[in-house]
Amino acid sequence: MTPMTELPTVIVPVFNAITELDACLASLDRTLPAGSRVQIADDASTDPRIATLIRTWIARSRLAISHVRRPHNLGFIGNVERAMAETDPADVVLLNSDTLATLGWLERIAACAASDPRIATITPWSNNAEICSFPRFCEANPMPDDPDRIAQAAASAGPPHYPDLPTAVGFCMYIRRAAWRHCGGFDAATFGRGYGEENDFSLRVEGLGWRNVLCDDAYVGHRGHASFGPLGETPGGENLRRLTIRWPDYNARIARYILDDPLRPLRERIEARLHNLPDDSEQLPLL
Repeated sequence: MTPMTELPTVIVPVFNAITELDACLASLDRTLPAGSRVQIADDASTDPRIATLIRTWIARSRLAISHVRRPHNLGFIGNVERAMAETDPADVVLLNSDTLATLGWLERIAACAASDPRIATITPWSNNAEICSFPRFCEANPMPDDPDRIAQAAASAGPPHYPDLPTAVGFCMYIRRAAWRHCGGFDAATFGRGYGEENDFSLRVEGLGWRNVLCDDAYVGHRGHASFGPLGETPGGENLRRLTIRWPDYNARIARYILDDPLRPLRERIEARLHNLPDDSEQLPLL
């Protein structure tokens, strides 16, 4: 296991979505080693129950938690930029509040990061993670009944490969601090309140010689559709246009990646391992 001092800080940007947040925080408490660093960055949630939930969780948690509430809503990028400054100099994982962490997820991401100092971003498998989706590629698969079982299969399917990705996926995104500093973080001037910033960041760090990789022995569940902000922004739209103006070959590059599907053998070995895992529902003998 990776020593806890080497684990990245987990940043959870929050705006409302109390049901998803409650489940996410419970999963962190269940899966992270005691004393792991977590920053809750509340972007001026309008639901008063959010603050109560966070305070209650902090009082009961085994983790080293800091909680910051913004005095006014900054949008996703502004909130994350502040959180990155507040957690400096740690490497971080940006974790959506609509995710479910699984056993060993952060240790495996840390091991992936330690495998190559050129790695800038890391994305794990998930049910709903576009090019990192499992079992069906590029689909929003439903949340599995037992995410830990899939995580166990991914962790035991074989030695990790840590293959390169054309872009990180923002639901659960490790960022190496040195890469963040090298390229200047997210581009709020172009991408405003959010959407597309992680793709742009991935392309910029790649151009500077860094890598974006899949942690193919880690899995994090992702519900999707949690609140994006008080203005009800719809993902895509103008920011996607800005992304493709800056990176004219982006769509073609992603299309080629999807057609080639280089992650298929890795998904297939997880499927095979799933079929060979013991069924936890089977009754074990008492004696």
